[in-house]
Amino acid sequence: MWSILFLLVPVLGVAVFALSMAGVGPFYGHWLPENINEYGGVIDELYYFIMYLTGVIFIGTGLALFWFLWKYDSFKNAGPVKFTHGSHTLEVVWSILPAATLLFIAIYQMNAWADHKMRRPVFGPGPDLEEGTADDVYREPLALVTGHQFEWRIRYLMPGADGIRGTLDDDFFTVNDLHVPLNEDVVLQIESHDVLHSFFLPNLRVKQDVVPGMKQFVWFHANRPGVYDIVCAELCGWGHYKMKGRLTVESRADFDRWLNEQYNQQQRTQLPPSLAQED
Repeated sequence: MWSILFLLVPVLGVAVFALSMAGVGPFYGHWLPENINEYGGVIDELYYFIMYLTGVIFIGTGLALFWFLWKYDSFKNAGPVKFTHGSHTLEVVWSILPAATLLFIAIYQMNAWADHKMRRPVFGPGPDLEEGTADDVYREPLALVTGHQFEWRIRYLMPGADGIRGTLDDDFFTVNDLHVPLNEDVVLQIESHDVLHSFFLPNLRVKQDVVPGMKQFVWFHANRPGVYDIVCAELCGWGHYKMKGRLTVESRADFDRWLNEQYNQQQRTQLPPSLAQED
């Protein structure tokens, strides 16, 4: 009975994964969300590789456990228990194999790490006029996303009416509402105001811990319009569950229209009443 019970662990475990991937019955919608990021495929490939690798090990250990329980059942082996000191060779082998596996995964994931943490999109070549060299001009961040307890405050880093970045008329804020243009490289600067947060865009395969005192960047290339989730993937306090925002991916024309409407509305509310009436 116990051997069969333990055999159900790998059987049911594999079944849950298979049914979730197929989206059958109550498991519909329990698999990975749709990937809408041109750079997200490498994350999915890495995920599936690790899942299949660990899945084989999971099934193998489950079957080995079943075999030992079945073969050495106390009702079938009435003789006295025999104790052994162990095998030094076996201990070396089962120490080396996991270490080699982890080293292989570390090397295998280097491309995924570089695409999402190092190869920041560039605006164009630098003074040497050759793209891909150290003097390339990095693409400026579209917005500054700051994690607060318990909301995402978003400041769009766009020049105001004077056309110059960094002046007083540049201030344009939203809360938990991020709009980005479709089919363009988007860079976001992310920070934390208070505690450790984790900026997570599930459909874009972007997740980055936001550490107080550190300026970090994330980037993506959204290729499908729609409204998607922004969540915090780090327990950041009692209101962690409330840190859910909305990401809207839209055409460049719709994005510019929304941007101008929001900017004009916020600039109007900041003007003195007399100037606002004249305007």
